[in-house]
Amino acid sequence: MTLIGWIQILLFCAIIVALTKPLGWYMTRVFNGERTFLSPILRPVEAGLYWAGGINEEHEQHWLTYTVAMLLFHVFGFLVLYALLRLQALLPYNPQDQSAVAQDLSFNTAISFITNTNWQNYGGESTLSYLVQMLGLTHQNFLSAATGIVLAVALIRGFSRASVRTIGNFWVDVTRCTLYVLLPLCIVYALFLVWQGIPQTLGAYVDATTLEGAKQQIAVGPVASQVAIKMLGTNGGGFFNANAAHPFENPTALSNFVQMISIFALGAGLTNVFGRMVGNQRQGWAILAVMGVLFVVGVGITYWAEASGITGLNALGLTGGNMEGKEVRFGIVASALFAVITTAASCGAVNAMHDSFTALGGMIPLINMQLGEIIVGGVGAGLYGMLLFVVLTIFVAGLMVGRTPEYVGKKIESREVKMAMLAILVLPLMYLGWTAVAVVLPSAVASIANPGPHGFTEVLYAYTSATGNNGSAFGGLSGNTFFYNLTLASAMFVGRFFMIIPAMALAGSLAAKKSVPPSAGTLPTTGPLFVGLVIGVILIIGGLTFFPALALGPIAEHLAMTANALF
Repeated sequence: MTLIGWIQILLFCAIIVALTKPLGWYMTRVFNGERTFLSPILRPVEAGLYWAGGINEEHEQHWLTYTVAMLLFHVFGFLVLYALLRLQALLPYNPQDQSAVAQDLSFNTAISFITNTNWQNYGGESTLSYLVQMLGLTHQNFLSAATGIVLAVALIRGFSRASVRTIGNFWVDVTRCTLYVLLPLCIVYALFLVWQGIPQTLGAYVDATTLEGAKQQIAVGPVASQVAIKMLGTNGGGFFNANAAHPFENPTALSNFVQMISIFALGAGLTNVFGRMVGNQRQGWAILAVMGVLFVVGVGITYWAEASGITGLNALGLTGGNMEGKEVRFGIVASALFAVITTAASCGAVNAMHDSFTALGGMIPLINMQLGEIIVGGVGAGLYGMLLFVVLTIFVAGLMVGRTPEYVGKKIESREVKMAMLAILVLPLMYLGWTAVAVVLPSAVASIANPGPHGFTEVLYAYTSATGNNGSAFGGLSGNTFFYNLTLASAMFVGRFFMIIPAMALAGSLAAKKSVPPSAGTLPTTGPLFVGLVIGVILIIGGLTFFPALALGPIAEHLAMTANALF
């Protein structure tokens, strides 16, 4: 661990905090339908889209109608993407003549991208055409990210409104999010990435001759446009199989740093949107403080574990930290920071092989996902996941002091607590349940590359990543099999939508409630006590749920490493 390393971490945190307020101000205006500096250009386009879709932007929806619209939107998106994958060989912009994608892999990939997971059981440059990468994957990157953001805004409206039955209009929200937030930022971002050296072309792959005289084919394509939204929208699906470790997806130290910032930027900004909409920005800063404490602790542990290296190698004098699976141009600190960011934010892009991290270094990304990726989280998904934990914290605090729980003027009663618990408990059902099946089924065990606790962690990581809609992988698991394609797809689907439905029911319940003024017995929710309570509830729930599985995997592996046993 070095001073320069900690300066990089602190600089990253400072930039995220600095961006939170301006991004929050801008997004609040967008979702409130107020005028922005882009309105003269984009307002006619927005109005035209409403006219073409037959949408009345003044008409708002009940939470159930809002949720059904969102689900139908994703059913159509799934069908379109599945068709593109299966018909790939017949479609244009396929200079490498890529064949149709297999049925089970197409199913897995289509579910993956509509759920904002971007789990990839394929190599992008060796499997998909330019058309599928652009029209299929990049298109869904925008829409799945926009969906996460607008669902968070709908839940915020539940807290901020009183005695109403509506939480907004899904079609209006997703249009504004895409048009005013994601597209403008991604256009500027993609141009920056092209400047850094990322390709953006429809030309065929390039044939090159090496210094030894051998022939080599270099994959290129419309990369920058996909990288921009995969990072900003916390999608994570790489154009290339190596993802952000590939020099054409992440060519420089500057591009690496900016990509890390873009992963957190919108998620952090949404905390400020929450504060603004409920009429007290300190509420948003308190939520960001909870996220920040958990994030810094996670980065510290991962950085320490990777910098400390392997016990057996250190004993031989081979010190300098664990560089296995890491890009030399990024090093330990940038790799550890990227790993914690991408798993805290439900992004899934990787610039190092998580499978090669030390046991404890790989455990922190795993824990980030098991907690529901609420540390900033996926755009929107992180905030509504954190608000579910806030509801539980307020309920627990109310029990402790013997008063009716209240949060930002809303009484938290049994219905709200039940919805929050239902949304949170559906996640471990998927990744613990499917892991238990996979480690005893012979055909599934055959896909595990490593024995012992590390192999168990590979499977646990895969289902945790899928259920948490992250998409990163340990890398040692051969996931492109019929069993894993179907079970991982089911985990992605349940992890996304079975959490959204109770969250939207919670939004509708809160919006219908009257707003009550704070009293002498109201727990202050903007100070260190509240921040500590939320962190405590998160860690207690996480510890009770996941410690047994972690003990079988990374904890057992770490203890074995101290005895010079490696897997």
